[in-house]
Amino acid sequence: MLGTLLPLPVLLILVNSVYSKQPHIVLIVADDLGYNDVGFRGFNTFISTPNLDKLANEGVILENHIVSATCSPSRTSLMTGRYAIRTGFWKGNLKRNEEFGLGLDETLMPEMLKRNGYRTHGVGKWHLGMFTWEHTPVKRGFETWFGMYLAEQNYYSHKSVEGIDFRDNYLDADGNVVDNVRRDLEGQYSTHLFTNRSVELIQAHDQNEPLFLYLAYTSVHTPHQAPQEDVEKYAMNISANITDFLMRKKYSTMISIMDEGVGRVVDALKQKGMMENTVLVFTSDNGAGLSGSNYPLRGGKRSFFEGGVRAASFVYSPRLEKSGYINKNLHHVTDWYATFQKLAGDKPNLHQKPQLEIDGVDIWSSLSKGEPCRDEVLYELRDPSKRLDSTGKDARDVARAYPVSLNTSSTTIQLPYDEMRPLKALNYAQDFFAIRWKNWKLITGTGITLHGWTSSTGQTDEYEQFTDESGNLHDWTIVSGTFLFDLTVDIREKNNLADDYPDIVKKLLNKRQSYVEKVKFISERKYDKHGISLVDGVWKPWV
Repeated sequence: MLGTLLPLPVLLILVNSVYSKQPHIVLIVADDLGYNDVGFRGFNTFISTPNLDKLANEGVILENHIVSATCSPSRTSLMTGRYAIRTGFWKGNLKRNEEFGLGLDETLMPEMLKRNGYRTHGVGKWHLGMFTWEHTPVKRGFETWFGMYLAEQNYYSHKSVEGIDFRDNYLDADGNVVDNVRRDLEGQYSTHLFTNRSVELIQAHDQNEPLFLYLAYTSVHTPHQAPQEDVEKYAMNISANITDFLMRKKYSTMISIMDEGVGRVVDALKQKGMMENTVLVFTSDNGAGLSGSNYPLRGGKRSFFEGGVRAASFVYSPRLEKSGYINKNLHHVTDWYATFQKLAGDKPNLHQKPQLEIDGVDIWSSLSKGEPCRDEVLYELRDPSKRLDSTGKDARDVARAYPVSLNTSSTTIQLPYDEMRPLKALNYAQDFFAIRWKNWKLITGTGITLHGWTSSTGQTDEYEQFTDESGNLHDWTIVSGTFLFDLTVDIREKNNLADDYPDIVKKLLNKRQSYVEKVKFISERKYDKHGISLVDGVWKPWV
C-alpha cells in the first residue's frame, strides 16, 4: 500500500536513508569445508544445506573466491586485508605452543570496525596467536570472545590434546582480560554452543548501533564428531559403499548442523528487525581434506591447486542492487577487509594507529552490480631464504639441490621422498610461487605437492581419496616443476600449458620479485618447551 500512497521520489529517499546507515556485518567462516559439500555449488545432492542454499541462491554466489590453503594464513588475511607474505603467516599454520601471532602493529578487522562505532563480538575459532594476552581476541578489537584460541579441539570435552581451550572472555574496566574458562560446558556440542551464543548476541543487541558478528565455526575440522541422533537425521543418504562410511556420515552431519545454525542466526536477525540492513558473508577458510569433496576441482587442503584455495562462498544482503546470480569475478579473502572498511565509512589516515598497507580491494560494486574489480591474486610465495627456523638450512639445501630456473619447461622432476620427508617438506622445504592473472594460473618451484582429483563423477556417495583421472589412488608426489593452466576452460587443472605459452609463463614469473620484496622475514620458530602454556589443564598465554 505504501507504494500507491507515496510518490516515487519520496520512496527513494526512504530507501536510501535506510541503506545510508552503516550495515550490520555478519561474517561466517566454515573450517575445511569442501567446495562440493554444499547444495548451492550445484553438484552435491547428498548433504543437507537448505539454509545456506537459500541464502546463496537469493544472494550472490562467488565463483572465484580465493583463500589460502590452510587455516591460519586464511584467517590472517581475512582479519588484516593483507597477504600472508606480509604478516609472516606464509610459513603455515600456528602450532599450539608456538610463540608467534599476528603482529601488534596490525589493525585487525574488529579493531577497525570498533573505531567506527561497531559493537564487535567473536564466536568460535581464533588460531591467530595466543602466546601473550595482547595477542588474544579481546585485545585485538573484539568486545567479547566466546570460543577457542587454538586450531582444533574435541567437540564435546573442548580439549586440545590434554588441555581445555574454551573461554568466554571480555575486558574489565582497566582493560585487563577477564579469562572465563568454561569448564562447565563439557559434554555440550561446540557447534550448538557457537550458534546459541550468536543468537543471544543478536537478541541482546541495540539495533540502532552497527553490529559486527564474527562466527567462525570449527565445523568441519577434525575430529569428526556429531550427535548420533543428528547422524540418523541428516546422513541417511550417504552410501555404505563409500570409503570410510562412518567418517563420511559424521562429516556430512557436521555440515548440516552448521547449516541449521546459520538458519537460526538468520531467523534471529529477522526477528530483531536487523536483516534489512545486514551484509552476511559466508566462506570456508580452505578446501576440504580427505573427508570432503572438492569436485570438480583438483586437490584439497594444503594444496595450491583450486581444490585447496577456491572456497565455497557467497554474500547475502538486501542492500545488494543485483542478486540471485553467480558472480564470476576474481575475489580474494583480503577483499572483505577493504569492503567492510568502505561500508563502515572508515578513514584510516585519521586514526592514531597507522594502518599498514592492505592488499584487499573494495569489491562491493563487484558484488552488488557485477562490475569487474581485480584481475590478479597471489596464491602463495614460499622462499626458504626468508626464514631462519630449525629446518631452514636443510630445507634450503634440498631446494637448491633440485632447482627450477625461471625459464623451466613443464617437465616435472619427482623429488626423493626419503630425503624430503624427514625435513617435513610439506611445511618447510618449499620454494615456489603461485599466482592467478585473469584466466591464467601459474605454479612453479621446488617442493610442490601434487594432488589428484576427488571422485570424477562428483557424486558424494562415491567419495574416495584423491584419484587420478583413471580412478586409481593418487599418491601425494612431491615434485619440482612449472604448471600453467587456463582456468576458463580447464577448471580441473588437467592440461599443463607451460610449454605452449612461454610468454605467459615469463609474464607471470616477472611478477614474482615485486611480491618477494613484501615477504616478512621469519626468525627461528620458538615453542614453549617447558609446559608453562598448560596451567591446571587449561591452555593459557605464557609469555
